[in-house]
Amino acid sequence: MRQNLGRSTRSIYLSLACLSLALHLLLAFFCLSVLQTACVLPTSSSSSSIPKADTLHRQPVFHASSSSAASSSHKLPTSDKHHKLNSNTWHHVGKGSLGEAAEQEKTLIGAGKVIQKVKGHSKLEALFRHPLYNLPRPEPQKDDCLLDFPVWTLDSFLEEQGYDKVSWTRDVKTHPPWLRFHLGISRWELYNRKDPNLVQLTHSLATQRILGAVQKTGGTQLKLLISFPNYGQALLKPMKQPRDAETNENLFYFSDFERHNAEIAAFHLDRLLGFNRIPPVVGRLINVTTEIREVTTDHRLSSTFFTSPVGNMCFYGLCEYYCSTEHPVCGQPHALEVSLAAMLPDLSLAPRRSWRSPWRRAYSRTKLCKVKNIKNTTALTFEKFGNETFLLHLDNGRAFGRHSRDEPSILAPLQQCCRIRRSTLLRLRLLSLPSFRLSDVMRESLAQDPLAGVAPLLSEPHLSALDRRLASVLQVVQACQDQHSDVIYDDLDEYDQQPD
Repeated sequence: MRQNLGRSTRSIYLSLACLSLALHLLLAFFCLSVLQTACVLPTSSSSSSIPKADTLHRQPVFHASSSSAASSSHKLPTSDKHHKLNSNTWHHVGKGSLGEAAEQEKTLIGAGKVIQKVKGHSKLEALFRHPLYNLPRPEPQKDDCLLDFPVWTLDSFLEEQGYDKVSWTRDVKTHPPWLRFHLGISRWELYNRKDPNLVQLTHSLATQRILGAVQKTGGTQLKLLISFPNYGQALLKPMKQPRDAETNENLFYFSDFERHNAEIAAFHLDRLLGFNRIPPVVGRLINVTTEIREVTTDHRLSSTFFTSPVGNMCFYGLCEYYCSTEHPVCGQPHALEVSLAAMLPDLSLAPRRSWRSPWRRAYSRTKLCKVKNIKNTTALTFEKFGNETFLLHLDNGRAFGRHSRDEPSILAPLQQCCRIRRSTLLRLRLLSLPSFRLSDVMRESLAQDPLAGVAPLLSEPHLSALDRRLASVLQVVQACQDQHSDVIYDDLDEYDQQPD
């Protein structure tokens, strides 16, 4: 009888063990299926399968599942110092664990897709649904497009520039996203916010394999020209100081570091204002060793690499300001945050015309700025369109330097000319309302960037400063209206809807 009881007990234990194992396997399969279905980019190249640019805040834009992203992430060496980037996002990893490094980059890129909702809805979605952001526009004519030549004639041009021979087809789906970006530039804007290619372009900038890196000439501080497959190029600006570091109050603006997060934030702000005049910019975590040092052909740049006393890979390049061993750009130990801005078409294809702004600031500690001519305010435009076009808003690295002090002299053009477009004024008023507050939609928009997974691109004091400065702009406009009758230039024709 005892033997039978023992056999029965063992049978019960065995059954329970099998049941427990089965439940664990089911749970494991369930978790695996959830992980595998998250953040998957549609494989079809058809534009119908690509999420619209208006839904960037609802659809994943930057994915770590592509082969290019995987190859990039596997090049990221890891060390005990990775947790310095953000203790909440980056977890401590053992040295040399490439698989875990790949998982870290997936975590970083995925974290950038977290969208902040306010009271159960997206203010950003509501903003882009508003009629002021969906105004009708006439069909572009031939003269309204920046590049109006057949795309397959690029073969000969690229060969002349020393590129390998390629064959473009008439099917737009075969064109790389940077080429589609160039072909989409019109008289009115650099890109259409609803163009599906905007999603592909930012995704490519964030994940495509880096083929080359050389220092870009000109300018005052270090920046690199990055090359991607299919002739893609981007302008890289590295992280040189913590994002929340405020400019010393005793420094002149031209003595300040350029900020990679300022370039990213400026692109998002320009888009929220409805201008679309800044080339698309995205943040990325790169490997200083494998994605800059080992691929550069710039001997002057490569000669400035060194290993810091704590083992970080650093370089400083050659430029007018802050290019020395005292002001290096360093990875941790190899990982470096950067901004990548899509390059405009080559000057031989799209010449630019520039005029010195009458409100330009002096790069001098003793010379005061004076307005000599207020008739022509154009700074940089495409030569083809002359003055009947938009201004290019480039080089925003010194933005967002101080949040605690506003600079009223920046409003001099508005105060002296007392002239503003009606569409611009209506959008500014819209962004001052609680339901579309500028700081809220800016925070939500910046959460789309991959580097938002490390830390917010802008600190809360900077976001609050946006609301405060917007109120100052509207006060200046109101003061102009109190003194003049022709302040508002009506560019909306029959459109007569006020923001509600």
